[in-house]
Amino acid sequence: MSFIAAVKSVFSQYVGFAGRARRSEYWWFALFAVIVSIVAAILDSALGLTFENGSTTGFIGLVVNLALLLPTLAVAVRRLHDTDRTGWWVLIGLVPLVGAIVLIVFFVSDSTHGANRFGPSPKS
Repeated sequence: MSFIAAVKSVFSQYVGFAGRARRSEYWWFALFAVIVSIVAAILDSALGLTFENGSTTGFIGLVVNLALLLPTLAVAVRRLHDTDRTGWWVLIGLVPLVGAIVLIVFFVSDSTHGANRFGPSPKS
């Protein structure tokens, strides 16, 4: 799956939590989100839109983060479905350090072969 196809796939299912997402779809979208966040931070700094509390995030970054929140959560849940895990596992990310490591391991894991309880394999 290419970069453009992955981003289009995620945004076509903006808040679609059902189904499965391949590794490439998840990681290409993650790259897209990082790039957009960096561009937003640069624009905030260049335009002087950072908040006065010393934060590096400004108005543009806040809008971008809010716009990407639901599709990021949705693609993460679909990625967990692809590894035959319930989407509730995304909440383990709230545990400091350990949660992020566990989620990364789940996100890089290979898909279950064939159909699982969350639908047919997106590889086919």
